[in-house]
Amino acid sequence: MKKRSKVYIAIGSNLGNKLQYLQKSLVYITNEIGTIVKISPIFETPAWGFEGADFYNACIAVQTFEPAQVVLQKLLHIETELGRTRAGGDGYQSRTIDLDILFYDDEVIDTTDLQLPHPQLHLRNFVLAPLAAIAPGKVHPIFKKSVLELLEQSPDAGVCKNVGYLLEDPKRKQLFANYNYIAIEGNIGAGKTTLATKISEDFNAKLILERFADNPFLPKFYEDNARYAFPLEMSFLADRYQQISDDLAQFDLFKDFVVSDYDVFKSLIFAKVTLQQEEFSLYRKLFTIMHKEMIKPDLYIYLHQNTERLLANIKKRGRMYEQKIPASYLEKINEGYTEFMRSKNEHNVLVIDVSDKDFVANPEDYEAILDQIANF
Repeated sequence: MKKRSKVYIAIGSNLGNKLQYLQKSLVYITNEIGTIVKISPIFETPAWGFEGADFYNACIAVQTFEPAQVVLQKLLHIETELGRTRAGGDGYQSRTIDLDILFYDDEVIDTTDLQLPHPQLHLRNFVLAPLAAIAPGKVHPIFKKSVLELLEQSPDAGVCKNVGYLLEDPKRKQLFANYNYIAIEGNIGAGKTTLATKISEDFNAKLILERFADNPFLPKFYEDNARYAFPLEMSFLADRYQQISDDLAQFDLFKDFVVSDYDVFKSLIFAKVTLQQEEFSLYRKLFTIMHKEMIKPDLYIYLHQNTERLLANIKKRGRMYEQKIPASYLEKINEGYTEFMRSKNEHNVLVIDVSDKDFVANPEDYEAILDQIANF
């Protein structure tokens, strides 16, 4: 099995439409080298080592299965494709695009055509400033200093100005292009709110979060299920119906799509577990009438967590009224979601098992989830 490595690449341009050349280089890198996981802001810096127009510089982090030598050859090919010509002789010169490997994992390489870490990176603010924006704690394997420390101790007096432009990840730009409304669902403690929030921040989506904290019946339900189940489910249904209807009706010109951490259909799933048969029959009639009028998600993402992990997450987030939730209740909810996904063929459902993932602490787990969405 191929090893996946993280490579940090410096990109720069001081000829023509500099912003466009930087953006095009990301398209090539995505198609030929790997998945871009971080992109720094763009910094404007004076030409270094020669007289020329100011540069636009940035740094990116890329996950790749290609070895370092192959990454180098592909970067040289991309430079050629984007119009860079290398004149003979010594010295620096203006260029449409400049692509340099800074780090490849923690490897130290010293060959005729490739030296890693880049032998000049600790001397150049136009490299260190954008690199520190995405990897301040990355430790130089030779100097044993972080990137931020190298920037603070840099002998370069050059000024790097953040110009306020942000490059777009080509893969991410298209990831949700075909969706107007995405619902992320899962059991209690599955991580749906966290994932919905991350997607909204990373992909410019309008975020809808369930207002469970405002429900006065919820703490009472966990103390006395039989007594408070029906008023709880009815209040949740009314609130979810109103919130989704109102938020989807309010078009946001500055957002690309809508992502929510629930779908109204969860009301029926939970009600089937919590209500008596007579209560559920009445509830389902009302739900069916309301649900017909609602906009349905274009994509329904279900996060599956095993019961042990759910209980650990519930304990970790520390909501007192949730601490007595039994494992059997969570298992019944999981069964309800499974039945829903099997029976509702009209829904565009993607199931992602996150039982062994921590997409908050581990960026690679988050990227793996995005890859599953992209491949769906």
